[in-house]
Amino acid sequence: MKIEFGVRWTIEGRELDARLLPLLRAIAARGSLNQAVRELKLSYRHAWGMLGELETALGEPLAALQRGRGARLTALGEQFLAAQDALAARVSPLLDEHAEAIGRGLHGRRPAAGTRVVMRASHDFALGRLRDLLAASAECRLDLHFQGSLDCLAALSAGRCDFAGFHVPDLPGRNLLLAQYLPLFKGRNLRVVHFVTRQQGLMVAAGNPLGLGRIADLRPSRARFVNRQPGSGTRLAFDHLLAAEGVRPAQIAGYEVEEFTHAAVAATIASGMADAGFGIEAAARRHGLGFVPLMTERYFLAARAATLRRPGPCALLAAVEGAAFREILRDLQGYSAATSTTPQNAAAALAAANPVKSGA
Repeated sequence: MKIEFGVRWTIEGRELDARLLPLLRAIAARGSLNQAVRELKLSYRHAWGMLGELETALGEPLAALQRGRGARLTALGEQFLAAQDALAARVSPLLDEHAEAIGRGLHGRRPAAGTRVVMRASHDFALGRLRDLLAASAECRLDLHFQGSLDCLAALSAGRCDFAGFHVPDLPGRNLLLAQYLPLFKGRNLRVVHFVTRQQGLMVAAGNPLGLGRIADLRPSRARFVNRQPGSGTRLAFDHLLAAEGVRPAQIAGYEVEEFTHAAVAATIASGMADAGFGIEAAARRHGLGFVPLMTERYFLAARAATLRRPGPCALLAAVEGAAFREILRDLQGYSAATSTTPQNAAAALAAANPVKSGA
């Protein structure tokens, strides 16, 4: 069974014909309404009616038709297409991910009562796959919510979740990054589990046409960049690399343009609306992009010591150590399994890590 979610457009509560945006796209590509309707197998009268109806509702046309000179989109028509592309880049990856999870869950068994686990985590592909694995095995139900690393740890400190997922790069001078995490661990008897190791770097268009090889290359090239939101672990790491290379945020074209997941950043680049972003290798490969590795990072799951004694969290950690999950990681490019998933004291575990040199 295949489940799909979609986005619909409405004006004054009335839903637009699903064929309108493809019609506008065909007009832009062909420069002719006749050719556009032939391509979409629409009648000329119906296409003309769709355009006229929307023109009446909006008060201005989406396309300009000129006798003997074909057709072209107006500024409003081009704005409609740009908005659709931006929306698809941001929302479609998340809709696809949830649809896939629901489809898989329909074939699974219902988890036992009392095994629900709530996790707030920085966006990660492996966690999504773990959620599906747990649902299929009926060992526990993972309620997974993605948000920035700092927000996740704050939610854990406030008792709003069982686990918080965050990631820490292995970079020289990373103690400056850790300083932002450590206050959220202080005095709370938290434990951390090394979940996975990931590769982060520059996601670029296929073939890397701008020849980007390091963070500093973004400055002279004026590549259109798409960033992650403030508070995300990826944004913290990117800002750290900027400072290390002496690059100011104002020198990055698009630094203020933000998306909330690695998938959305990759989709934005794949759609042609940006030239580069910073994120995980798996997201780049999934969208057919090039990838320039710049650092290795470890993804951690944090929880209270008492939480780790409950059946649900125990089942989750057992799944992380299992062969099925390790097989999943082999299919995710840029991922590797943790060498040990034994819970450790949070502050000690983070402080004891030995950073490696960045490729930046």
